[in-house]
Amino acid sequence: MNGQNRKDIEIGMTVDIVLKEDQRTGKLTRGVVADILTNSQFHPHGIKVRLESGEVGRVQNIVE
Repeated sequence: MNGQNRKDIEIGMTVDIVLKEDQRTGKLTRGVVADILTNSQFHPHGIKVRLESGEVGRVQNIVE
């Protein structure tokens, strides 16, 4: 699943995000969702979340 729909993302799930500084390279960071920061139901570049590690980025993949 991609991370474009807010309804697909829940606090506590493991996701791959792309950090702001990694957007050019596309490097992914894996972590557990602590907060969902995007208010809209859909975002074409991915829903913005904060991981438990404190890192903030847009969800690219939801890890099953």
